[in-house]
Amino acid sequence: MNDPRMPAREDCLVSELLDRRAATQGDQTAIIFEDGTSWTYADLRGRVRSFATALQALGVGYQDYVLSWLPNGPHALTLWYALNYIGAIYVPINTAYRGTLLDHVVENSGASLMIADERLVEHLEGRTFSNLARVVVVGDRSKGHHESIEFLDEATLTSAQGEPASPTEPVQPWNTMMVIYTSGTTGPSKGVMISYVQAVSASRSHYWVTGEDRALVSLPLFHIGGTWPTYRALATGGSIAMISGFTTSTFWDTVRDNQITNVTLVSAMVSFLVRAPASDGDRDNTLKTVSAVPVNEDAMNFGKRFGVDIYSSFGMTEISAPITIGPNPDIIGSCGRPRAGVEARIVDENDCEVAVGEMGELILRSDTPWAFNHGYLKNPEGTARAWRNGWFHTGDGFKRDADGNFYFVDRIKDAIRRRGENISAYEVEREILEHAAVAQAAVVGIRSEHGEDEVLAVVVLKPDAALTHQELFEYLQPRMAHFMLPRYIRIAAELPYTPTHKLQKYLLRELTPDTWDRTEAGIEVRRQALAAKTISG
Repeated sequence: MNDPRMPAREDCLVSELLDRRAATQGDQTAIIFEDGTSWTYADLRGRVRSFATALQALGVGYQDYVLSWLPNGPHALTLWYALNYIGAIYVPINTAYRGTLLDHVVENSGASLMIADERLVEHLEGRTFSNLARVVVVGDRSKGHHESIEFLDEATLTSAQGEPASPTEPVQPWNTMMVIYTSGTTGPSKGVMISYVQAVSASRSHYWVTGEDRALVSLPLFHIGGTWPTYRALATGGSIAMISGFTTSTFWDTVRDNQITNVTLVSAMVSFLVRAPASDGDRDNTLKTVSAVPVNEDAMNFGKRFGVDIYSSFGMTEISAPITIGPNPDIIGSCGRPRAGVEARIVDENDCEVAVGEMGELILRSDTPWAFNHGYLKNPEGTARAWRNGWFHTGDGFKRDADGNFYFVDRIKDAIRRRGENISAYEVEREILEHAAVAQAAVVGIRSEHGEDEVLAVVVLKPDAALTHQELFEYLQPRMAHFMLPRYIRIAAELPYTPTHKLQKYLLRELTPDTWDRTEAGIEVRRQALAAKTISG
């Protein structure tokens, strides 16, 4: 391999990085978990190699796909690195997935092995899987019930003896490292195939985070917002503190207790923190930099109030933060400019570039092979649509000013973003349409006071059917991830269509007097709290 653009194996492969960190920084803290347990790089490598041996004993080999259905914590991180250590592919599942969404991810992955938390395995019962044969249960194995799945004890994974064998083929930078499922737009969620090159490219894009930093990872490891800072610490030789989720009331205590110097905050998090009551101790913290998405007035006020430098980037699961800005930009609302090695264009529906100041779709390409995703798993049609004409099509509406600054305007694609999660309108609509009383459904995003979206569902009932807003909500609640559940529901006589029968969703983006609001109805929805299990030994 003589291409100077391609990162060396020792600079991007998890196995190479972990061996090097343990050899040169073995006594340095690599990770602090939520319960206060800390591991050095030597500890981490030892546990990863033990898991790797166990996975090989279970038959996992080079480029095999293995499902991880775990909350942030020791098992999730060790499993990820152990799979990559032996050249296998990490496939995390959102812990909130249920029903048909869960079915799709399991089937699409083709994986025969899953590692799952005891509090989640009950959701496998009654589902039909053609490929999933074994599940290692972290916790109580007896909680797993399925006629065609073998449930194994946690000890299968944690009590392995011996050393892992080398992969049957050398792991290369362009190999698939992981598959992260991201929101579908006109169909089911897509499994984004991510290489080691893409991972290290994303790490390097956040140049303001170095080996001297300790990052707070509050976003989950099934989300690119949790995955990238975790890998970045390994790539740079830094460290992380990993928690199960963001909580406004404990955020600053967590930062101070763990000596956090960098954190990624999505819009809603910034909004919650900046609206908390001010105090004389606001600047009494260890933070140096915040990666805020997006850079808005709240983000800039956050930086000034708490004494930190604000950076930002535009990214998505498929790309490695190609546009960045900071520190402390004076252009509110801009994502910045393309980083070195990235080309960005704003185009119309025919991929022809639009004029400065006009909105079009952002398309991208990198001069480094494999630096962006290399397709959607088992979805050649989706891959071809996204990569047409040799450019990756983001599906996001952007504009550019005369100075070359890029601005996100709106989503061209039919996706909704809430609390850092991408939500497929298609998938929410599909679940609503399963109700016997519903004839039609349309789901859109409504901008919230915290800068992201709330979900609005507009439904048309079948003739002579009766259904209240709350009845529909209660029907959906056990069938969908908590973040996908509509806040607003409107029962309408009909949906607006064009003469060619295209749904005019833009006409639905209004809270009319007959729109039901679950918040006003006193219904509070929270994610299932899943504290990570401690690894014994």
